[in-house]
Amino acid sequence: MNECLKYNVFQQHCPARLFFEKIADKWVLLILNVLEEETQHFNLLKKNIQGISPKVLSQKLKMLERDGFIERKIQNTSPIRVDYSLTSLGQNVASMAFQLKEWAETNIEQVLAAQMTYDEKVLEQA
Repeated sequence: MNECLKYNVFQQHCPARLFFEKIADKWVLLILNVLEEETQHFNLLKKNIQGISPKVLSQKLKMLERDGFIERKIQNTSPIRVDYSLTSLGQNVASMAFQLKEWAETNIEQVLAAQMTYDEKVLEQA
C-alpha cells in the first residue's frame, strides 16, 4: 500500500486528524516557533510567550513531548532546571509553524481590512 494513501484526514476516524486539532492551537504554534530558535527552560518560554499561563504552558509542553515534537532534559543544577528542545520531528513541524507565523505577520492588515469592510456591510444591512 502506498504510504501517502494510508491515511486520509477527510475521513472521520483518521488518526492524522488529531494532528490538525493540536497544531491549530495558538499556544502550540507559538511554543514551536520559540523552540525553533533555541532550547529554552520553562520560565524563559513563559517569558517569551506573553499571555500564556504556567498551567497552559505545562499542559502544552507535556502534549508536545508525548507526540514526539519536543524533548525535555533535566539539568542537574541547583535549583534543578528543565530544558525543552525540538526533536527532529518537532523541527520539521516547526518550520511549517514558522511559515504560518510569517504569513500572519505579513497579511494581518489585509485580514483586518476585510473584517472592517464586512462589518460595515453588515451594519448597513441592519
